[in-house]
Amino acid sequence: MPARYHLRFQLHPTPDAAERAAELASFCRESGVDEVVLLLGAEELYTGHPAGEAEDRLYDTAATAVTILREAGLDVSLNPWVTAGHADRGRADRLGFTPMVGPDGTVATAQASLACPRFRAWITAHYTRFADLGFRVLWLEDDFRYHNHAPLPWGGGFEPLMLECLAALVGEPVTRERVVAAVTAPGAPHPWRALLQQVWRTVQLEVAGEVAAAVAKASGGRSQLGLMSSEPGVHSVEGRDWLALFDALAVDRQAAHRPHFARYGDAPGRELSFSVWMLEVQRALRPAYVRSEPEIENWPHTAWSKSDTQTWSELVAAQLAGSDAMFLNVHPMQSGRAQRFPRVAELLRRSRPALDLIAGPARRTFGVALPVRQDAAAHVRTRRGGDLAELAVDPGPAADFLLRYGVPVTAEDAPVRVLFGQLAWAYGDNELRRMLAGGLLLDGTAAYILRARGFGDLLGVTVEDVVERESPCEPGPYALERVLSGDGVGAYLSVNVQSALARLRPAAEAETWTEILTPDHRVWGAGRCVFTNELGGRVGVLAATGVELLPCDDDGQRLLHAMVRYLEGDMPTLPLVTGGPHLIPHLTRTEDGWRLAVANGSDDPARPQVHLPGDAGRAEATLLRPLADPEAVAATSSGRTVEVDRNLPHRGWLLLDWR
Repeated sequence: MPARYHLRFQLHPTPDAAERAAELASFCRESGVDEVVLLLGAEELYTGHPAGEAEDRLYDTAATAVTILREAGLDVSLNPWVTAGHADRGRADRLGFTPMVGPDGTVATAQASLACPRFRAWITAHYTRFADLGFRVLWLEDDFRYHNHAPLPWGGGFEPLMLECLAALVGEPVTRERVVAAVTAPGAPHPWRALLQQVWRTVQLEVAGEVAAAVAKASGGRSQLGLMSSEPGVHSVEGRDWLALFDALAVDRQAAHRPHFARYGDAPGRELSFSVWMLEVQRALRPAYVRSEPEIENWPHTAWSKSDTQTWSELVAAQLAGSDAMFLNVHPMQSGRAQRFPRVAELLRRSRPALDLIAGPARRTFGVALPVRQDAAAHVRTRRGGDLAELAVDPGPAADFLLRYGVPVTAEDAPVRVLFGQLAWAYGDNELRRMLAGGLLLDGTAAYILRARGFGDLLGVTVEDVVERESPCEPGPYALERVLSGDGVGAYLSVNVQSALARLRPAAEAETWTEILTPDHRVWGAGRCVFTNELGGRVGVLAATGVELLPCDDDGQRLLHAMVRYLEGDMPTLPLVTGGPHLIPHLTRTEDGWRLAVANGSDDPARPQVHLPGDAGRAEATLLRPLADPEAVAATSSGRTVEVDRNLPHRGWLLLDWR
């Protein structure tokens, strides 16, 4: 099954639109593009929500382009630029929409409240009009949300209409100031937080359902809706119910999803861990009937914003995740002339061999489990209050910590799990007890929370406190972590930039692997401990509370790999990767065995070594170098270790297949 390219391209609503569409069709045939996603009136051409003559011009342009592109054998979808609106950027509303209002009272000038009846009538009519052209998908942009609506701090959702809906649930009048204070208050979550999320969720589902029904009717069932999404942590703050939202969008159980998963501009190769995890976590949140068409974005929209090498590596990550299509933004959005950018055609042609090789249905992933809760933000306990961003928590930092050290992860359940930070509030007692009966890795914050919830006897440590960096404490500020056992005895790691650290006091039966020191080498507390509890579970606890701030190094990798093996107990199953910094793994089950894909997130070439829990046997290896044809390479096994005889270049991928 070949990979599919879906190319997003903006046509100018000008008299030469037919000529530009024909040029675009020619470009797509030469580049192997399967579908064009028309973008109209976007960014530099955006004057506000279109209506009247402005909408007429966009419709006529779309109708002209659809005919030409279909005659060229291309599928066509439509991406209206805005729903509520991305950002004001000096524009002003002209249609009388109720504006979005931020938590501090800032009022948008060009962004509409999802609760506004006039806006809801407009968006339904707008999508209805274009649906009669029979597009495969009509996309809802990622601004179909409450957060990230500049210049509003955090976002919108605090309009009088929303507050009226909340007041009806509360049973009394409310003010914006009281609502913000309540939903962000430190301590146990205020009941208003869940009620506000219920209001936001209900309004969004209502709009989605209205648009979906109108599109289905106007298109005669030919078109479906698609949804672009942002990061799950901030959608959790909004109270998003992913299954309910896709059910509202779907007609006859058909819908599409455009998950955000890649950085918009040039980024270090280690950021591939973000991409691997974002694709995995959104796969877990998305219903099985929804097509996945991840967006490979670049911003600003020029070829200078992101290298072809980075784009290629992200395409491979998306294809390994079993994506149905690659949603590409690779042309300057304002250009309007596809043939002026032959480099884009070259990028697409040179990328295809690797993508075609690995194309296929989504396979089950394996690794250390990072439990996912879409309602996590409802359970967060803030420390300061006043900031909705403090409610956004997800396993992303844990995923980066594991993946960049060569440990595969999964959003599905598995024998070894990781629970870091405020996510420890999101699970019920029975769920936590089940985790503690298996292999469980905790950071200092999660361990502190579990002790407060009555699970201290199962941890092997007493968490006396979580000490802020600025807090006065004896014997002094924490700075170093000294290794006490294993291969790296006497080695030092840094905890100097941790914003907070848990002070751990190990039980007599626990093993202390590291200790925390002050700058003058006085002992501050335990750093990493392991313990087998009365349930038969194996628990590892880190004093660190911000694992994303721990400097990565060889000793840190050895400690993490040893911890994973300890937590696996007598039944180890996971391949662990060494051989260079930031070798990022992705583990799946194939029809007749296993596939481990390893990306090089370092600028330096590397020779990955894969450490299996049993005899390696025979493995087949394929080297995917950026923008090059796949190449079979020799894989040699020595006991439980597999390695190859070729260097893996920056952002290259190595495929290892074995039975």
